Amino acid sequence: MWAIIKKELKAYFTTPIGYIFIGVFLIAFSVSFYFTVIGYGNVNFEYIYYSLPTILVLAFIIPLLTMRSFSEERKTGTEQLLITSPLSLTKIVLGKFIAALIIVVITELCTLMYFGIICYFGMPHITTALATFLGFLLFCMAYISFGIFASSITENQIIAGIISIGFFIITWVFPDFNPSLDSFSFINMFYDYTQGQISIESTVTFVTFTIMCILLTLLFMQRRKSVK
Repeated sequence: MWAIIKKELKAYFTTPIGYIFIGVFLIAFSVSFYFTVIGYGNVNFEYIYYSLPTILVLAFIIPLLTMRSFSEERKTGTEQLLITSPLSLTKIVLGKFIAALIIVVITELCTLMYFGIICYFGMPHITTALATFLGFLLFCMAYISFGIFASSITENQIIAGIISIGFFIITWVFPDFNPSLDSFSFINMFYDYTQGQISIESTVTFVTFTIMCILLTLLFMQRRKSVK
């Protein structure tokens, strides 16, 4: 599995993808920092993660990480080599998932410089900030796993990206039209963490959804392997 992780990370950083993800996210984060911290003069670090620029940009850059996961392999003809390699499909899927998650973790670590700036001028809520970090990681895990699943069902990266973006936006706006769907909104679940609340229900939902998408990807890839 480590070989897959290294391969994916190399692909992220030998192409613009990894740098674009980190750079674009930090630009959005900087905009949020300016309006929520400097503009209002507060020291609530968690508000930066939940602000509109940050969330909106995230909707489009998570697919940037995941849309090439299997679509590119299929399009370039390397999928056959991948699924017939000595590595199990489980290690292949988990390797791609972990590599994308590592990019997110690196990005989160980069945001600590903003936290340092806030600490210089005031005293942010440490426990709330830590809960926000955890919630953001779980939030991204769920969307990365779905993005990888979307990539496994099509050889077109653009289509895989559109599916992921569509899913992100649908789960974001649907509760506004039907309040009964509020419990299915990952955005709303993430909001609890930004309030310093580590909800067991939300955590279980994020983890369960992530596992489900990974299992669906494995089932789909296993089916393709058996057909080959």
